[in-house]
Amino acid sequence: MVQKMRKYRFLFEELVKRDFKKKYKRTVLGMFWSVLSPLLMLLVMSLVFTQFFGRSTPHYTIYLFCGQLVFSYFTDATNNGMSSLLSNASIFSKINVPKYMFLLSKNVSSFINFCLTLVVFFVFVAIDGIPFRWTFLLLLYPIGCLVVFNIGMGLILSALFIIFKDIQYLYTVVTQVIMYFSAIFYNIEAFALHIRYLFYLNPIFVYIRYFRKIVIDNDIPEPSFHLLCAFYALAVLLIGGFIYKKYNYKFLYYV
Repeated sequence: MVQKMRKYRFLFEELVKRDFKKKYKRTVLGMFWSVLSPLLMLLVMSLVFTQFFGRSTPHYTIYLFCGQLVFSYFTDATNNGMSSLLSNASIFSKINVPKYMFLLSKNVSSFINFCLTLVVFFVFVAIDGIPFRWTFLLLLYPIGCLVVFNIGMGLILSALFIIFKDIQYLYTVVTQVIMYFSAIFYNIEAFALHIRYLFYLNPIFVYIRYFRKIVIDNDIPEPSFHLLCAFYALAVLLIGGFIYKKYNYKFLYYV
């Protein structure tokens, strides 16, 4: 795979540039929408939920931002990844190139947007009076796991979407369920202990929780938490690789 990426490096770079430019083509604010969009959502959620949950949750704006930051990156990367193969069918149906390059280019584009929003996130952290600590460097771990997780989900969704077009409608419902069970705007401490454990079955909640532990709680997660983050990322990547490889030879018959 590494050798193929080197061989098609120029094509990959052009795909990333194309995806990034295409997203903001004919927009007034351009790439600033990648930052403005989550900020507007953060504003709405703050106005709606602060009175209900903010009074008992320290640094509630940052609490919300952590959830919104991770969830937005997840949905952006996976939704774009789902359509990555079908939208580039005119290329790989005529030229023999590694099809996963289209998925990876979409993920790079989403990751750039995530990094831009992450900068704004740290600005909000400073404004909220949270001191910057060396432990913030540990955020690279959940970010890395989330990148791998999103690629794995992209492999699953892009392969299935070519064959089963209903996946796009089903996935919309799935992301809504994931959002409500990611504790983005509420605190799980209000639930019984056995209910709280169920939230850890949601990988997105786990990555959000890692962010909050480091930034808000000033607490380094235990080793088991690190293993859980890695498990979800690698498990989904392996499943995605298996499904992608299984249906790879059928793609040309469905586009």
